[in-house]
Amino acid sequence: MGTLTGLFAPERVAVVGATDREGSVGRAILENLRSFDGDVVAVNPSRDEVLGEPCYDDLQGVPDPVDLAVVVVPAKYAIDVVRDAGEAGVTNVVVITAGFGETGGEGANREQELKAVAEEYDLNLVGPNCLGVMNTGVDMNATFGPEMALPGNISFMSQSGAFITAVLDWANDQNIGFKDVVSLGNKAVLDETDFVRSWGDDPDTDVVLGYLESIQDGREFIEAARDTTDDTPVVVVKSGRTDAGAKAASSHTGAIAGSEAAYEAGLEQAGVLRAESVQELFDSARALSGQPLPETDEVAVITNAGGPGVMATDAIGDSSLSLASFTEDTLDRLKAEMPDEANIYNPVDAIGDADIERFETAIDIVLDDPNVAAAVVVSAPTAVLDYGDLAEVVVDRQADHGKPLLTCLMGGERTGAAAETLREAGIPNYFDPARAVDSIDALARYRRIRDTDYEAATEFDVDREAAREVLEQAKVRDDNRLGVEAMELLDAYGIPTPEGAVVDSPAEAVQTAADIDGPVVMKIVSPDILHKSDIGGVKVGVETDDVYDAFEDLITRARNYQPDANILGVQVQEMVDLDEGTETIVGVNRDPQFGPLVLFGLGGIFVEVLEDTTLRVAPVSEPEAREMIDDIQAAPLLRGARGRTPADVDSVVETIQRLSQLVTDFPQILELDINPLVAGPDGVQAVDIRLTVDTEDL
Repeated sequence: MGTLTGLFAPERVAVVGATDREGSVGRAILENLRSFDGDVVAVNPSRDEVLGEPCYDDLQGVPDPVDLAVVVVPAKYAIDVVRDAGEAGVTNVVVITAGFGETGGEGANREQELKAVAEEYDLNLVGPNCLGVMNTGVDMNATFGPEMALPGNISFMSQSGAFITAVLDWANDQNIGFKDVVSLGNKAVLDETDFVRSWGDDPDTDVVLGYLESIQDGREFIEAARDTTDDTPVVVVKSGRTDAGAKAASSHTGAIAGSEAAYEAGLEQAGVLRAESVQELFDSARALSGQPLPETDEVAVITNAGGPGVMATDAIGDSSLSLASFTEDTLDRLKAEMPDEANIYNPVDAIGDADIERFETAIDIVLDDPNVAAAVVVSAPTAVLDYGDLAEVVVDRQADHGKPLLTCLMGGERTGAAAETLREAGIPNYFDPARAVDSIDALARYRRIRDTDYEAATEFDVDREAAREVLEQAKVRDDNRLGVEAMELLDAYGIPTPEGAVVDSPAEAVQTAADIDGPVVMKIVSPDILHKSDIGGVKVGVETDDVYDAFEDLITRARNYQPDANILGVQVQEMVDLDEGTETIVGVNRDPQFGPLVLFGLGGIFVEVLEDTTLRVAPVSEPEAREMIDDIQAAPLLRGARGRTPADVDSVVETIQRLSQLVTDFPQILELDINPLVAGPDGVQAVDIRLTVDTEDL
């Protein structure tokens, strides 16, 4: 992909499929481009002129270089037009036309051909099946939407063209402006990662917003977003969170929706702020595009209305923020300046008869407090307070103190002029106190993201060849499932396992047990019997003298339970002291978009019941592995809650990283569970393993 400057700020745009027919997309785009600062040319072999302007047969026939071609011809002609663009030296193409991957079958094949042509000529191609692109800097509306965006510092991408038209209509009413707008469509070539990366390098884009139904390449997106969020916040609404929503997204765009858990983990690791609604998306954007970041999470509330002040306080409690504790100096100053009936503690209630002077004094004193990083001014309308005056005070105080200051001037028509004064100063106003608090929360969360130093994953010294040999057992057996017979896979990657072996005779079982100090655990080994305990396929605490009989009993139980089962033998294993350790699980599931997801949580037989787990996208760094341990509710058990001996957490962290490296090195591993991974005071032991392998890729 080359630079996207020519896509958003071209000097000459060609509309291929231009027409003067009423109600046509080709005409709508031409009319929308009438305000464009550059040149617009029409291309249509069936027309000599369109809307009074000369029309060319093809792009190669246009006498002057074209920077951007907008394609609105029927799908069966679109590929030839794109090829013509490549031959004509056009580097940026927007394919509005539908009838590609979103229709399946023939359309999907057509999209692959379109992609191949774009790659052949190294084209920046948007779409197909999209609304188009906009750039307010050059007044370019290369879409067939009814609204042009207002100028601003927000760049916005959407996988739904209809969503863009609705958002722009609403945003224009709210005086929210944009720099670039792009409808992603089917994302045959350019996708969300390309635009995140491009806007991260754009000095005129202060906030990146997105409506996404899928992410093409999760790992690439994470890396691009991490680079961008060093300076530019990225806020995304991701639809398709439910099973029904994911299916709808797939049929709408031809995308394969990844699991919600994968997106949750991936967006967090990418440093992307996730909004749960359109309102939250733009509330966050308004704050991030106009306000400084708070230095801490400590927030103050200043109000003339007790109820709304309490609502703001509750919202702070529900967020990642904290209610600031005032210094003694602040309390003394407030006590001297406020009426006796006022509440001088946070939230500050200047009471209902507060005039503009009292409000200004309270705001000044509170923002002077070193413990206050941000504040919300909440006001109900009264006869003694003019909202216009209050807005001017807020603008002045925010500029003087340099701290985030958001407002909740509650009311209807009387708030209009005041809200405009605030908006011009980059200060959002909200009717709901919770929205104001949530916007400060977005500022604080972005500050934490920007302050995060992402570390590269540790590369451990491992035996890859030994691991490959273990995985190839699945191919030799013509069975893509492996169990405890693959314990050497963990040994190859330095993950501790109990002493033991898989044996196929009673005599071997006795010999193996004799080499182990103390009683042993014996388990049936069969890829066809997953829940061994349920059939009595596990024996714990077997003494050496009983090993021979235990082997035969396990084989008999397995045969009786499933006569056609593939029985590989019996595992004889050193006993692990579960009383001194905590059973955890470390596992992997491969997501279509993000690749291997590493799971950690409380393990043993309760893993599916308690569901106390957390996920990260591999490769997992050391700080991320530690965060995974902190994420689960059972973390205190590992750290020694209620008199328990603390587990060796460092060993757990290292195991998570080593497993992450294993599944990154071997994409053939589709699923893997180490359950339980017993975490004790002296380290960890991987007691059991189960994995699924893509044998065709070995």
